[in-house]
Amino acid sequence: MLSNFEFHSPEFLWLLCIIPLVGLWLFSTRKKHNSHLSVPSVKGFGSEGSILPKLKPLLSVFRLLALAALIVALARPRNVSVSKKTKTNRGIDIVMAIDVSASMLAKDLKPNRLEALKRVAVDFVNRRPNDRIGIVVYAGESFTQTPITSDKSIVKRTISEIKWGQLEGGTAIGMGLGSAVNRLKDSKAKSKVIILLTDGVNNAGFVDPKTATELAKEIGIKVYTIGIGTNGMAPFPWSKDPRTGKLSFRNQKVEIDEKLLKFVANETQGKYFRATDNTTLKEIYDEIDKLEKTKIEEFKYYNYSEKYRFLVFLAGIFLLLEFLLKNTLFKSFI
Repeated sequence: MLSNFEFHSPEFLWLLCIIPLVGLWLFSTRKKHNSHLSVPSVKGFGSEGSILPKLKPLLSVFRLLALAALIVALARPRNVSVSKKTKTNRGIDIVMAIDVSASMLAKDLKPNRLEALKRVAVDFVNRRPNDRIGIVVYAGESFTQTPITSDKSIVKRTISEIKWGQLEGGTAIGMGLGSAVNRLKDSKAKSKVIILLTDGVNNAGFVDPKTATELAKEIGIKVYTIGIGTNGMAPFPWSKDPRTGKLSFRNQKVEIDEKLLKFVANETQGKYFRATDNTTLKEIYDEIDKLEKTKIEEFKYYNYSEKYRFLVFLAGIFLLLEFLLKNTLFKSFI
């Protein structure tokens, strides 16, 4: 209740400081307002006790209370109720194109590249409550895992279920980008974004990455590209035990076509990033989250309930009481 209470003009409350001064002035001049009769002796007068002399200071009290009430009324006390309404005036449609080739099982990120990506991607989705997101996966070919949707629970479940082995071997960057572009070509959103992640070079598929880039550029899609993998050597999956299904790893040189990824980003007014470990991967998605913000307008509606009228009425009551008592009960009092 008190959190919704305020004064429109609180500076008037400083006037309350004069109340003690007025009180002192009324007290010091009280004898001037009383009538006096001088006689040589009062022995011939009967003495009867009266409470009126003790009550007469009430007149000054009523006057001070009236003054205080008027000062507080000048400060305009009121209750404020605030209602809020938010409006999203610029939605963003985002497609995450994720490389699921065997090399994504490399252990230069912990526990491996694919699992590290999935954790960061889910966190990214949680921070995009007002946007629609779709998932495309690719290796030697590509397909849409989840169409663009505003249902974040579906998107997060899709990400958590991504695994290696869904598609044929190879890295078809052009097909991954092309599928993502196809998802966004009919989008009515004011901003369309693709986050393309890979850890290799384009060595499969029948779609040229540069052709897919031109299509994205023509439609007005911004592409953020991410090369994931450490610099130098990394433990890659080498063979699979047919009996146990366990993978064997050996160190290999990390090869990422950074020239191509930079070209795609530059042509579409996006940005290229290199994720060499778990920390930088998270920082990249944090930066993309900051770069692509949905504009949200918040409207506040204020309803004021003025309380000064009661204080003015109260001041009038005190002044009326002073006037009536002064001209009735205390009129003939000496």
